[in-house]
Amino acid sequence: MRQDILAVLRRAGLIGLDDLPPMQPLTGGVSSDIWRVDLATGPVCVKRALARLRVRADWRAPVERSHYEAAWMRQAARVDPRSVPKLLFADAIAPALVMAWLDPADFRLWKAELRDGRVRSADAAAVGNRLVALHAASSHDPALAAAFATDTIFRAIRLEPYLLATGRVHPDLEPRLRRLAQRTAAVRRALVHGDVSPKNIVIGPEGPVFLDAECAWYGDPAFDLAFCLNHLLLKCLWNREAIPGLLDAFDALAEAYLAGVTFEPRGALEERAATLLPALLLARIDGKSPVEYITEEADRELVRRVARRLLTEAPVRLADVRRAWREAISA
Repeated sequence: MRQDILAVLRRAGLIGLDDLPPMQPLTGGVSSDIWRVDLATGPVCVKRALARLRVRADWRAPVERSHYEAAWMRQAARVDPRSVPKLLFADAIAPALVMAWLDPADFRLWKAELRDGRVRSADAAAVGNRLVALHAASSHDPALAAAFATDTIFRAIRLEPYLLATGRVHPDLEPRLRRLAQRTAAVRRALVHGDVSPKNIVIGPEGPVFLDAECAWYGDPAFDLAFCLNHLLLKCLWNREAIPGLLDAFDALAEAYLAGVTFEPRGALEERAATLLPALLLARIDGKSPVEYITEEADRELVRRVARRLLTEAPVRLADVRRAWREAISA
């Protein structure tokens, strides 16, 4: 493993043949090996994609997603260089990237902030603003659509493990979940990150920075919006004292994002996000990638109950989802 990382750094021209810089693996990676390497010029982050993800289910994904992650980072940097780490090298031989190191003293992991109850609506609004700006800058762009025709990867790493796998656990909902997957796959609006989660966002001195764009795909921007909002709801069960702040953050992110939607009718995008959100709630309980912090069966049943009802009702506004969730967790 260490030899593989060293080989990447040598191909990048960042170390010599005989250099053996200090390096350490970082925890928390499900889809990649991530290392901190301390070069003479300062620390860097090396990320290498895995073919089999570290989850209980058998979940595999093409390693060429690393190429598209690098391309997404370059596109995002053209729009707003503050929104991504600096990409130093993308390896054409191994599925690996070398990026500038983001010092945790200056870049706070948003997931940790939410877990510890440091919930700021301003952070959520900034995420919404920056995300919609990235979507808007890539909207209706045939060149980007051709460059990110990653339907096979997106299906393997998002639609199948989340929506289709959840349908196999809930057979009565399978047709509905399959239709949501088909609808999502059919939309071609903007360049999608695909994993906009608090674990992949750090809040830095100049606002949010997006990490881990392995699922990059030219498709439905409503997926990114729903995917992130889903985490703000679920984290209400992780830190119940933070529920008011998390629901305010939900509103702030949704409102900031929707205010920036100029590339299609705002109501149409919101409806797709609102109908997808309950499916993602259920997927994080019964799909291939359940959240690790909802451990009580009573909490899992609460999520199932709310998600199943909303999937049947098919809400058209995000506020409807929020209202149903607030009522359920307050009962």
